[in-house]
Amino acid sequence: MRLIGFGHTGLGAAVLAGVISVCMGLTEPAFASLDSCVAAIRSQAVKAGVSRSTVEAALRDVAYDEKAVRFSTSQPEYKTPIWDYLAFLVDDARIEDGRAMLRRHATTLANVEKRYGVDRHIVVAVWGVESDYGQFRGDFHVPHALANVACAGRRAKYFRSELIEILKIVDRRDVRLSDLQGSWAGAFGQTQFMPSTYRRLAVDFDGDGRKDLVNSVPDALASTANYLKKSGWVTGMPWGYEVKLPKGYSGPSGRKKRASVTAWGKRGVRHLDGGDLTGAADAGLLLPAGAEGPAFLVFKNFDAIYSYNVAESYALAISHLADRLRGAGPFKVDWPTADPGLSRAERLELQKLLLRAGYDIGEADGRVGAATRAGIRQAEARFGFPQTGRPGQRIYKALGGR
Repeated sequence: MRLIGFGHTGLGAAVLAGVISVCMGLTEPAFASLDSCVAAIRSQAVKAGVSRSTVEAALRDVAYDEKAVRFSTSQPEYKTPIWDYLAFLVDDARIEDGRAMLRRHATTLANVEKRYGVDRHIVVAVWGVESDYGQFRGDFHVPHALANVACAGRRAKYFRSELIEILKIVDRRDVRLSDLQGSWAGAFGQTQFMPSTYRRLAVDFDGDGRKDLVNSVPDALASTANYLKKSGWVTGMPWGYEVKLPKGYSGPSGRKKRASVTAWGKRGVRHLDGGDLTGAADAGLLLPAGAEGPAFLVFKNFDAIYSYNVAESYALAISHLADRLRGAGPFKVDWPTADPGLSRAERLELQKLLLRAGYDIGEADGRVGAATRAGIRQAEARFGFPQTGRPGQRIYKALGGR
């Protein structure tokens, strides 16, 4: 469960010096500020009941992490279009791998579904999106990243609390300190729980006496199902489904603007085959790319998925991936773009093509960051395209992609 909304709070005066160091370069006073801040956190953790040995082991040799602090104090400059987002989160490889996981962990998933009533395909979809089925855990050693953002980032009080929570998890011997690899904001484990969420909702499903969402697939899957159940999941209800809008539709839309399925039918919304919509269940009409793109009626279970990462695009990715794992096909209505997004394999190939063409973008790793976007803009200029920096099909094919 990734942290959302971290960039919308004010900056505390107590951490101002640390943030200034990000802009002006790390100075000796910034080192001293970090050391004194971490020392204060050590004392606070011990007072909160964490053993001194755990505190010392976890917070020994904390060094300034420019990347973690930068991520915590800046807003993303690039907004990913929904068709790009879905293209790399729900690609053929993730679908194929997810179906393999459904087969491999069939017994565990059946037991999880029986215990919590949450659709196994949704649980596996969360697992796939959050960590690529356990293959990617994150770039940061979580205690050190949290110490940095608690001392030199926004929402210092919140992150300090999360740091103490993760120390308690180690102290309980649920997870080894060496296994705490995750995000700069503190999310970790195969389905990316924040430490405070871990405390509330992680479960020991394999019966070994530990709640280990890092090394235990049963614990991770069951904890995810427990989260969704506590978030209002209704057993047997779909997340939603794609629908057909009447031509020129300009009526209400939005996840929160609810009406009965029958009421949406009276507004001209239809099943994809043109059939009438009827039913008493409340639903919202989701139009992630406007009335010209795919349209969806979404129910209460979509809201439960939404709560996991507080983003409609995320909830739609999870929902669609779950449907694909069940055997459904792509959306019937195309996204309203002449330049569709790229799968993960295509993004990696695009980087290789950029390097081959002489653009200095660093290493080809499949992750599209600032250097790759700069290279794309240069290539777009060369071909006479608008300079967007987007990893789309147009520039991919122009560079020789297939």
